[in-house]
Amino acid sequence: MHITMMILIAFILDLFFGDPEWFPHPVVLMGKAISFFERQLRDIFPANPEGERAAGRVMAFALPVITYVFAFILLKRLSIVSPVTAWAVNIFLCYQALAVRSMLRESRNVYHALRTKSLDAARQAVARIVGRETARLNEAGIIRAAVETVAENFSDGVVAPLFYMMIGGAPLALAYKAVNTMDSMVGYRNDRYRNFGRAAARLDDAANFIPSRIAAFLVMGAAFISGEKSPKDPLSHRFGGGRLVSMWERRMITRRAFLIWKRDRRKHESPNSAQTESAMAGALGVQLAGPAVYFGKVNDKPYIGDPLRPIEERDILRANRIFFTGSCLAVLAICLVGHI
Repeated sequence: MHITMMILIAFILDLFFGDPEWFPHPVVLMGKAISFFERQLRDIFPANPEGERAAGRVMAFALPVITYVFAFILLKRLSIVSPVTAWAVNIFLCYQALAVRSMLRESRNVYHALRTKSLDAARQAVARIVGRETARLNEAGIIRAAVETVAENFSDGVVAPLFYMMIGGAPLALAYKAVNTMDSMVGYRNDRYRNFGRAAARLDDAANFIPSRIAAFLVMGAAFISGEKSPKDPLSHRFGGGRLVSMWERRMITRRAFLIWKRDRRKHESPNSAQTESAMAGALGVQLAGPAVYFGKVNDKPYIGDPLRPIEERDILRANRIFFTGSCLAVLAICLVGHI
């Protein structure tokens, strides 16, 4: 079956079923492998900066290669025994590489906790999807963290896996997930991982360079199609009403997303993270990022976007709508390219 059809079916499976908690997800297995590699390599290499960097390079090379080779051989062997089984497993692995429904579910949990006015529950909910410390976040900080991770995961959890599926099927998509998981676990600039995680962080930057920029433009397209402005948005004062109702308003939202992206897309330590965050900030008309606490230390990240209005609970749902619409646009684009 053509790879585009497999991707389409995998996407539909993810929309309907997400990541069942009872099933061992490949990312969980990758996480265990990363922990194993770290323990073993730290014992093998010298406990100095150069030794840690060398150990990190070994892991950054080995894990995605092993992941790719394992998936490739598995599918090859299955295709010899039973092409139908190989086809089904290929779709299943593609489905496991995506994270649309799970991201929408987790971010909505944050929204519902805020709606019940339970800040503790909202902090716990947002802690499941962000790396920063959440214990002292106020309501605006919780919303901002949720919107930021929706924007960033649109690239990491949807566009990038789809991009690599289109190039190399499930094996390459899973290899990408291995790289991304390494970065999320060891790609920190703290005392423990500053040297060991450097190679993983740089590999993740390289792997996401093209997908993150594609994702930024998909955010703009999704904002045009499905955007909704807050009653507090300056556009509401110009055109009135809450939801977008005219083509002109949609164009204004898209233009604002593009201009903020053009200005703020480099305002991050990573060359990629601010790509989608800046487009999302412009689409919503809010300010994202800013100082955040990681491992007990304040990271003075620059702000992204303009504070045209205060951020509010419903911005999580607005970000989700852009995330979902952008995901559909990405799959549609793949289907169109696959039939050219």
